[in-house]
Amino acid sequence: MLANVSVEKKNYTFPLLIIGAFFFIFGFTTWANSQLIPYFKIACELSTSQSLLVATAFFAAYFVMALPSSFILDKLGYKKGMILGLLIMATGALLFIPAANARSYSMFLLALFVIGTGLALLQTASNPYVTILGPIEYAAQRISIMGICNKLAGIVAVVVMGGIVLKDVDAFKAKLLTLSVDDKARELNTLIIRVIHPYITIAVILVVFAFILIFLQLPEVKQEENSSDSAASKNKTSIFQFPHLLLGALAIFFYVGVEVISYDTFAGFGESLGYPLQKASGFAKFTGYGLLLGYVLGIICIPKFITQRRALIVSCVLSFLFVLLAILTKGSIAVFCFAGLGLSNALMWPAIWPLAINGLGRFTKTGAALLIMGIAGGAILPPLYGKVAEAIASKQMAYWTLLPCYIYLFYYAVKGYKTGLK
Repeated sequence: MLANVSVEKKNYTFPLLIIGAFFFIFGFTTWANSQLIPYFKIACELSTSQSLLVATAFFAAYFVMALPSSFILDKLGYKKGMILGLLIMATGALLFIPAANARSYSMFLLALFVIGTGLALLQTASNPYVTILGPIEYAAQRISIMGICNKLAGIVAVVVMGGIVLKDVDAFKAKLLTLSVDDKARELNTLIIRVIHPYITIAVILVVFAFILIFLQLPEVKQEENSSDSAASKNKTSIFQFPHLLLGALAIFFYVGVEVISYDTFAGFGESLGYPLQKASGFAKFTGYGLLLGYVLGIICIPKFITQRRALIVSCVLSFLFVLLAILTKGSIAVFCFAGLGLSNALMWPAIWPLAINGLGRFTKTGAALLIMGIAGGAILPPLYGKVAEAIASKQMAYWTLLPCYIYLFYYAVKGYKTGLK
């Protein structure tokens, strides 16, 4: 069971609405990367694996900042911690201005790391906040509602950012082939500044939201040292004495890695199948539609018709099959199967999270930070996929790297989640 917590108000609707707005922010800034990857590949003249460092810079911040974030939340509380996270994100968004003016990929990566740092702080606060604001058996349902906010924002990000930074991109690529070195540099400098106005807008929105949050009343969630519902943690002295949590952090690592690959590489996958890049760049929104459908099904079915653990088992099997079909088929069928990963991945995070922090008692906040560190899978697995794709000269065949990840997730859903628990 979860740690004993006290919440200052019984009505959780308003706090959850605020958290829902945060999840919208998470979704937009995260899924914008799916458009930045092909954009930077052209504008900064990168290889496939180099362009996927966008995901590395962004998600590495979660690993670096997750535990510090928990300490910050201990000192500041959830509300002030969220305000700080929003302001850090705004700072990262503004760093896109000098990065674009210099057409410096390394500066863009730094900006993305700063944005990821702010998100790590927000995520560390908001995920356990959602989990404990209500009965544990409905935790996956509540997180699914947050997921809808997240993926709606993701779809918006794909459409809006793709329409701005990748507008007429196929004609632009063809034009570059006809230009001299100096003319090409001038065109690329013109292309790179497309990203400035969207990220200035994002920064302004984040600052405004932080300012509004100062005046909003949110219940403060407080950890209590002694709890009657944390028998599993009663005699424990370290977070590392919970094997099911450590295995859960690894499950988050693999899950986030494969999900990031499923939308960040979709444009490249579509282009490798013969689709124009501008059309293929919009394929990630199909993943978003699948995720939305999956979250709605989760809200309806969990726990009324299926437990969150069994939902995780079904999700793993479906994901394995979708990847296999995406590898072995061509054209629209391959695109449809790859988009199906949105549906099959949807309930993994909502199911893994409560299973992993079950029974942590007073260690819940630190355990949540450890799970956030698992988001580093989004930093490591995408460039690994890119290296494999370059080595075998096939973006499609490189998706074999996803299958072992889903096998591990299946193991966690069947057995790993209860390791060490009595």
